[in-house]
Amino acid sequence: MLPKDPFLLLSVVNTKLRDEYEDLDALCAALDLDRAALEERLAAAGFRYDPARNAFR
Repeated sequence: MLPKDPFLLLSVVNTKLRDEYEDLDALCAALDLDRAALEERLAAAGFRYDPARNAFR
């Protein structure tokens, strides 16, 4: 289960992207997450996925 707090969520997702997954699609597939919903949750806190860095910023 991912954290509800957007800043904790950002930390968890970016750590997983850095350490375990080649991109956001791979992370979402492995964890059975809705990519659009995840991006929407983080966008509400001002973060956007940067594919070149494979991280939310």
